Amino acid sequence: MAAESATAIPRGQVDLLDFIDFSGVECLNQSPSHSLSNAIKQGYREDDGLNLESDADEQLLIYVPFNQVVKLHSIAIKGPEEEGPKTVKLFSNKEHMGFSNVNDYPPSDTIVLSPDTLKGKPVVLKYVKFQNVRSLTIFIEDNQSDSEITKVHKIALFGTTVETTDMKSLKKIEDH
Repeated sequence: MAAESATAIPRGQVDLLDFIDFSGVECLNQSPSHSLSNAIKQGYREDDGLNLESDADEQLLIYVPFNQVVKLHSIAIKGPEEEGPKTVKLFSNKEHMGFSNVNDYPPSDTIVLSPDTLKGKPVVLKYVKFQNVRSLTIFIEDNQSDSEITKVHKIALFGTTVETTDMKSLKKIEDH
């Protein structure tokens, strides 16, 4: 792990990367050549030459399921000063959201990123709203310069796991 990312992790929290269910991760309006993997996967997200880019307009809608319940403490988003995200709405446990219904639900939290926080500085969330998170939907509404393309170098989620029973690992008890 790079020294800079190790120091960015808030005290008492862990990088939730290992708890993301990558088979269910989705991103709407991503450029085919600049996909979400560039911003969220280990190794890729540390390379500033790789990024997630919006396609048709500046908006991105990202769905991140977890393989166990987590408590989300903060989010770090790294991006360029001009095309980096500005208004980011976060939704806890809201599945199957699209651009047509994203404004139908109140966000669990809304953060407005500044050029300073776009350097990868963790932004602390409304912790009470993110206690039993099975999935997170990230709606990037606009960018710093109101341009047509939004670019994201890195998305990192910090928090802790909630001790629960993994229902998938339980074996069915056969009736005798």
